[in-house]
Amino acid sequence: MTLNEWIDLSDGLDVDGLEFYSGFLDLMDPSRWADYRGRVEDQGHSIPMLCCSPDFTHPDPDFRRAQVDKEKGWIDMCAALGGSYCRVLSGQRRPEVSREDGLTYAAECIEACVPHAADRGVTLVIENHYKDNYWSYPEFAQKMDVFCDLVERVESPHFGVNYDPSNTVLAGEDPLELLERVKDRVLTMHASDRFLLEGSLEDLRTEEMDSVGYAERLSHGEIGKGLNDFDSIFGTLKSVGFDGWVSIEDGVDGFEQMQRSVRFLREKMDSVWG
Repeated sequence: MTLNEWIDLSDGLDVDGLEFYSGFLDLMDPSRWADYRGRVEDQGHSIPMLCCSPDFTHPDPDFRRAQVDKEKGWIDMCAALGGSYCRVLSGQRRPEVSREDGLTYAAECIEACVPHAADRGVTLVIENHYKDNYWSYPEFAQKMDVFCDLVERVESPHFGVNYDPSNTVLAGEDPLELLERVKDRVLTMHASDRFLLEGSLEDLRTEEMDSVGYAERLSHGEIGKGLNDFDSIFGTLKSVGFDGWVSIEDGVDGFEQMQRSVRFLREKMDSVWG
């Protein structure tokens, strides 16, 4: 569907805002950004976050500089749309890039983007991600220890964490343990609730290194029907005063599924925050 069709469809959901993805084809024309912002705001909603996928772990410095320039362009897009948060990632987990080199590359690139974001009133949020749709390799900082090390390397009031519990599950780790380690840095959250269509996490490990994008056995599930303990997750976030945006990653099986996910999250958040 077109972006306008999606915006119109979302008017039937009990949500406060719409997260945009930088790869939406309709956003390729900067002259339309103000129109889309106005269309969303006319519905009483906002566009709080732009989801972007920079690849900062390439061994070629020219490639990394080009990715920094791309991220700065997306930050400009985010600001024009009225967004406060712009996602960054570490990059792909290329076999030839060591842990230390990857951490250094990613931290330097993020730090190069922070002043650009701050000047535009935008905060960068890094997600404990799995794999972009157009990547050959999974996220460099997919594992908890690498992700936490990277977060600690970038100190800025204009940088924090976009927490996604499902991605931790897919990494074979405990999402509550990760949340406990980064809870003071969490500014936004992706409330995905993924599950495996078949096989095991070990099967996923094999498949994810041999395909572009998400592995076929992986699916976004209806929120509340997957593997996440939202009572514990929201309880931990409340304990540190979290009051940020929670994005709904769902709807792959239709609009009614999205509506159920919205209702689940509204009820769950009301029960925790009141």
